[in-house]
Amino acid sequence: MKTKIAFFLTVMLSMTAMLNAQAQVPSFSGEWKFNREKSTAVNNQLFLSNLTVQHQNDSLLTTRVYQNQYGEQYPFRENLPLNGIENKIWIYDMPRTSKATLSARDGKLNLESVTTFYNNSGSDNLKTQEVWSVENEGKKLKIAFTMSYSAGTFTGAQYFDRVK
Repeated sequence: MKTKIAFFLTVMLSMTAMLNAQAQVPSFSGEWKFNREKSTAVNNQLFLSNLTVQHQNDSLLTTRVYQNQYGEQYPFRENLPLNGIENKIWIYDMPRTSKATLSARDGKLNLESVTTFYNNSGSDNLKTQEVWSVENEGKKLKIAFTMSYSAGTFTGAQYFDRVK
């Protein structure tokens, strides 16, 4: 009887360990560089060229560097809790509201933001939904996105290679 109980406990502990190993959330931490060949085409607009991420259990600190066609770079930092609570920052003269959640089921990061920008016809809201996933044994970061504003809706994916 003791042998059966010991065997049953061993099997249960092994199954629990396997489930925990499968449910581990990948680390988004690191320095990431834009992979132009693999990503959705980037026109003469700003694009995310570099991304530095510090991912801790309950927060995500990012430094995003956007670049234009002339090579000018525009960095900004954002610190987001991963529990869906809204965070507000200013990017130069543009207010941005963001929220992020991390899926324990598939390890993907879901990020939603609204950035208000100003142009010749007044203000407009850029609404962005991003789904981040780590691929290729942690060497690649994929950001699938949907962006919408008065000019239309755009979807695509950007890929980044881990630098460090």
